[in-house]
Formats: sequence, structure tokens, C-alpha cells
Amino acid sequence: MSEPSVYEVIRRRRDVRAEFSGEIVEDATLLRILDAAHRAPSVGNSQPWDFVIVRDPATLAAFAAHVADKRIEFHDALPPERARTFEPIKIEGITESGTGIVVTHADERGGPQVLGRATVPETGLYSTILAIQNLWLAATAEGVGVGWVSFYDEPFLTDLLELPAGVRPVAWLCVGPVHELQEVPDLERFGWRSRRPLDAAIHWERYRSAQPF
Repeated sequence: MSEPSVYEVIRRRRDVRAEFSGEIVEDATLLRILDAAHRAPSVGNSQPWDFVIVRDPATLAAFAAHVADKRIEFHDALPPERARTFEPIKIEGITESGTGIVVTHADERGGPQVLGRATVPETGLYSTILAIQNLWLAATAEGVGVGWVSFYDEPFLTDLLELPAGVRPVAWLCVGPVHELQEVPDLERFGWRSRRPLDAAIHWERYRSAQPF
């Protein structure tokens, strides 16, 4: 069986919630995925990321409970029509995946003079995001699902993982084998928001502002 092309992997990639099989991703596979993430480009070769692997059931359960509370807060803040649309949407697979990878960012990594970051300081964080993208695409190529959880308070996760000062959590990624990957992303399937066509996102020479947000 031939390996999928990068274009095929990009097309297949999904934010996984309900499709985890319950099996734990093998360590050898996990390390290949993390190696791909660690090969991401970074401003000034600073590599400002770290990866915290979480498998302790108590930690997974504690984070899942916190996320459940944040989900309720978001639901209750929505207008009634949007709340009804949101209700069936699953937002995480923390315990089902069995493995969490928390990607952290250290802005001071690389020292006070990071080559390429002087005028655009956000490029450090952008570098960490590129590592996450590498991780996600490598996982998809391996047949492993990834779900990005963003319903949390950063101080809670910082305390839960005992992150040191200067290191912030950027993403909790649920990682594990899946039964399948959905053909249509969840937020489209459940009617939350449709995908923009490519031609609406392309601008030639100057930005045209006629497109609605």
C-alpha cells in the first residue's frame, strides 16, 4: 500500500471528537508523529515548543470535567437558536482518546535576539502553531486522529500540568486511533458554519473587502 500524498493527507485531516476507537496510540507511532512536529520550521531556529504527553486517567478526567464546565458556559451565553445548533456538537475526546498532547510555547526560547522576530514578535507563536500542523498531518498519515480542545482556562491547565513561568499551553490535542475520519467536518455536518470557497479567500494584488465575515 503506497503512502498517501501530502495533498491527500490535507484533504482527509479532521478535528476528531467522537471517532476515537478507545485504543492507545503505540509509543513508536506517537514518537514518529512528534518527530514530524519537532521538524517544523521556526523563527531563528528557536524551536519554542515542548510536548507534554498526558495519559494518567486522573489528569484526563480532571481536564475533561473542566472542559465540560466551559462548554456549559459557552452554551448558556449563546442566543437560543445558536444554542440549539450547538447542543449536539461534541467538543472533545479527552478520555476516549486516552492520550493528550499539550503543546506549549516558551517565548524566551532562543534568547533575547531571535533572528527574524525583531519586527514581528508573534512569529515565535506562529512557529509553535506550525509544529502543531506538522503533528496533525503526520498523525493523519498514520491513521491516528487528533482533536484540538480549546474550551479551557489557561491558568487551570497551567496549574494542572505544573508548567513553569514563561511556558504557556497553546493546545491540548486528543490523540488516538480512530474508527474512521468523517468526510465532512463536524461543524459543517451540524450546521454551525459552512466552509468558504477558495475563490472567496483569494485576492490579487490588493485586498478586496466585499466578502462578508
